[in-house]
Amino acid sequence: MIHLDDIQPLSAFQRNAKSCLKRVNKTGKPQVLTVNGRAEAVLLGRDAYAKMQDAIEELSAIKSVQISLQQMAAGKTVSAKVVHQKLREL
Repeated sequence: MIHLDDIQPLSAFQRNAKSCLKRVNKTGKPQVLTVNGRAEAVLLGRDAYAKMQDAIEELSAIKSVQISLQQMAAGKTVSAKVVHQKLREL
């Protein structure tokens, strides 16, 4: 959840970039940067970004397993024998 104190104009970030980066890395909270009062960018610390990337990869793997299970349930499978034959043809 984004709080009001986690939102700042881009110009304020530009004036205080170093301290803003320290704050983002220390708190782990994203900072929303605005231009003319509208959100334009989100600044994440390195650890928060890495966590987000890990979560995306994990969700992607889970989705792949779900799709595979659905395909198996629908009978959309290929036997190992056929796969081995096709690999030999390569």
